[in-house]
Amino acid sequence: MKNIKIVSLTACLAWMLSLMLFSSCSNDDANAENSGGGPVIESVMPSGYNVDGSMKPLTPVTLVDPKNYYVIHGKGLLTTQKVYFNDFDTYFRPTFVTDTDIIILVDENTPFADASNQLKVVTANGTAIFDLTVAPPVPTFSGFNLINAVEGDEVTIKGKYFLDPVVTLAKTATEPEVPITIVSSSLEQIVVKIPANANHRNLAVTNISGTAVSKEAIGTALYDDKLYGMQWGGPWSGKGVNFDFDGDSYQGEKSWQWVFGGWDGGNWGFDVDMTPYKAMRIAVKGTKNGQVNFSVNGGSNYVIPVTTTWVYIEIPLSALGNPASVTMLTFQESNNDGGNTVLFDDIGFVLK
Repeated sequence: MKNIKIVSLTACLAWMLSLMLFSSCSNDDANAENSGGGPVIESVMPSGYNVDGSMKPLTPVTLVDPKNYYVIHGKGLLTTQKVYFNDFDTYFRPTFVTDTDIIILVDENTPFADASNQLKVVTANGTAIFDLTVAPPVPTFSGFNLINAVEGDEVTIKGKYFLDPVVTLAKTATEPEVPITIVSSSLEQIVVKIPANANHRNLAVTNISGTAVSKEAIGTALYDDKLYGMQWGGPWSGKGVNFDFDGDSYQGEKSWQWVFGGWDGGNWGFDVDMTPYKAMRIAVKGTKNGQVNFSVNGGSNYVIPVTTTWVYIEIPLSALGNPASVTMLTFQESNNDGGNTVLFDDIGFVLK
């Protein structure tokens, strides 16, 4: 779904002139017969310009996108007083109304779920009703949990605009999309059951307006509500680490809270083959602004900026020494101002 350019008053007037000419050629007799009668809606058509600058064809539709212009075409519309999409009172310019046509912008706040699926035009001579569906925005995908799910696990997807969703393992260059069973869904949450052979596949959610794909692929987490695959390690000070902090999270339900003293840090041992990956990922948030030094296998530091809001970062392996495997991760608070409390979440890997 693509929004059209915001059009100028001159462009709108040009549409009106073209519509008036269209109407005068095709509806003179009908208008004469309808004079003084109740309003009738015959069709709804896109109006305005495509992104490439071409004018949209006046082709009847039964599905409209918010934030786009449309022509309501019919009879007896000149005395229009109100226009409702799904019972939402929608502003229109009286100067953009003729007896046969109304040019109108569908408001972005128009409801799309549990709605009447009707367009209503109220005139001085009555009300016209037309069956019409308002499309939801394209879905947004804020995350899913648990990322390291296996066949048969139930996973919760969070985001927005999940109206009548279809969930799949996203199509790749070598693999087709695979339907996934939905256990339950609402507009902002879907619970699905993970199928076989889902490792290293992204999840996709589709509604009638488009598709959103997860940033994370299944099975690529080092931390997602818990730390995976740690073989040894801990903070140098022997304290300050909480893997089950449930006061805030970037995705899922929990985050890794680390109460750092000044220049405190820690090492954590793993054994991960990096052949499938091109980068590491991490989400970070602090009590105050600062930074954390991060390194792989004792190599050079990569400075992770810390702010008081969640920031998601993908770190190319080239910036971490191009490790063939991850055997040790090191974190060190480096504010040089006495320490910081830092939350880490969604630590893992990005596929090639």
